[in-house]
Order: sequence, then C-alpha cells, then structure tokens
Amino acid sequence: MATFDRQEDRLYQDADLAQFYDLQNGWAADFDFCTAMAEEAGSVLDLGCGTGELAASLARDRNVVGVDPAAAMLDVARRRPGGDAVDWVEADARDLRLGRHFDLVLLTGHAFQVFLAERDQRAVLSTIAAHLAPNGRFLFDSRNPAAEAWRNWTPEASEHSLDHPRLGKVRSWNDVAYDADSGVATYQTHFEVLATGQRYAAASQIRFTEQAVLAALLEAAGLAVERWYGDWNGGAWHPAAKEIIPLGRLGLE
Repeated sequence: MATFDRQEDRLYQDADLAQFYDLQNGWAADFDFCTAMAEEAGSVLDLGCGTGELAASLARDRNVVGVDPAAAMLDVARRRPGGDAVDWVEADARDLRLGRHFDLVLLTGHAFQVFLAERDQRAVLSTIAAHLAPNGRFLFDSRNPAAEAWRNWTPEASEHSLDHPRLGKVRSWNDVAYDADSGVATYQTHFEVLATGQRYAAASQIRFTEQAVLAALLEAAGLAVERWYGDWNGGAWHPAAKEIIPLGRLGLE
C-alpha cells in the first residue's frame, strides 16, 4: 500500500475558505448524539473541533477544551457566542499531550479520516487514550468504505447553493478521485460567489478505513469498544452502514 503524509489543508487553514465551513456543516444528528453523551461528563476534550460549534455548546455546563491545528478555524471558534467559555488549543492531535484527563474525548466530523497513514492513525488513537480519565469514554466517526460516499462528490451530484451573510448567494460543488488500493479520496471543494464571480477552491485528502482495521488499531492503542454504531441516530453498525462510530473506554491492563 502507498504511504501518505498529512499535508496542511487550505480548506481549513485559509481564512477565505474557513468562512464557508459553518454554512456547509451546520448542527446535525452527530451534535445531538454527542450532546447526549456529554450529559454526565464534567470535562470534554474535542479533538479536531473546527469552528467550535459543538465545543461552545457543551461548555455551557462543563469544562471543555477544543483542539484544532488550523488557526483560521480557531479564529472563528473564539468569536462565536460562548467561545470564551472554551479553552482553545492550536495543536495537532497526533502529538497532543495536555497532561490532563477527560470524562469524554470526541473526534467527530470525520476528522479521523484526515490521518492518511497508519502511523498517524495510531498516533491520534494514542492521544485519545492518553487523555481519557479512568472511567472516561471516547467517541469518533469514520465513513464506512462500503457505503462509497465519494460517489456523491462529483460536480453533478454535489452542487448546491449557500447563503453567505456578507457575500450573498454562493455556488458550491466538489470533484473527487478515489484510489481503491489505498482507500484515499482526493477531492476538491469549490465556492463561487454569484454576485462577483469570485472563486475559492482547495484540494483535500481523506482515508476510508475498514471497520476490522479500526478495531485492530483501537485494541493496539489500549482502547476497548463498548458499542459500534452505524449512524448518528443510534443504529448498530453493520457491513453496509453509512458510518463506523466506535464508543468505548480505556481497555483493561
């Protein structure tokens, strides 16, 4: 299998592109699920927190640390309502060590998939294990390769419009190439401001990992899965499920 190194992604690092993130990714079932999971948690670590919508919401009732490597995303997070209640940290989840433990560690929004090489997947799982309290729980998501989500990322299937509060109507679409041998999808995200014709674009890569491979990686990281979900509505994982969502704790020594 080919090896990959994670590169900086302009989709998140560039402020001109980060301004579209919340328009593309609003509150959804994953946020509701995580909110319910956090009800009994006094502290939450949100890895790959992006623009911080979930972290800021959870911080109303508990201590929350939001971590992201993209300064442009954290700039948005700090300015949002409730953002001042979160401890924002600009860092890479592969080597983060805060010296703290949390009741709940989250890595949502398919952020796990940006780690293309197995060594990086192992590293971020080790970070999760290093920050879990003895009775803490972790939760993350990865798209199931069997669902072939990338087939919907063609220009024809993905084109839609956004209402930007300052720029007005914006046309958005994707294009994609998928490498079956590596499980890596390379996709482009495009935005066009209709009033001016101004275009913004960025290329990204994510890896689709089989559930059995994830299970082995989690075990190697000292993490024990209590339940595998197949969607954010609480459905059990099955081979054709859209998502792979492990919920678990630290494993027994």
